[in-house]
Amino acid sequence: MATETHGVNWHAECLYDAGGAKGMPQLCTDWMPNQIFWLAVALVVLFVILSRIALPRIGAVLAERKGTITNDLAAAEELKLKAIEAEKAYNEALATARTEAGKIVAAAKAEIQKDLDAATAKADVEITARAAESEAKIAEIRAGAEEAVQAVAKDTAKELVAALGGTADARSVTAAIAARLKG
Repeated sequence: MATETHGVNWHAECLYDAGGAKGMPQLCTDWMPNQIFWLAVALVVLFVILSRIALPRIGAVLAERKGTITNDLAAAEELKLKAIEAEKAYNEALATARTEAGKIVAAAKAEIQKDLDAATAKADVEITARAAESEAKIAEIRAGAEEAVQAVAKDTAKELVAALGGTADARSVTAAIAARLKG
């Protein structure tokens, strides 16, 4: 029977007479060797399972992850170098374009200045020609005006001399008028 005792009752300290455990069975010192044995068995089984199945899988995943990260970092570094080269090429192209634009602007300015100088020279020639033409017309008008003034002055002088009762000599009237007009 279950209540029979053969020799020493090993569990006397851990069990009540009715069969219930006193306190926590894990802390009963009578049961410690048995618990340590099964703990060792469980740890050995757990170690075997982890070392043979789980840890290799975890190691493979970690190695794959490390390889992926390494490859991604290498690709990122390569792309970074390509981006730096592209930026350098862009800056060189931009500098070349600016130089070309400067040359085009300088050529356009030179062409405009050349056209402006030609137009200015043409305008100067035209102005000089018109000024000479105007001077000639003015001289012609002055000459005509002087002749008209001399004619009017001669007629007026003759009339005045005649009105005063004298006779007017044409030579003396002409000499007097010429002297007066000169200053």
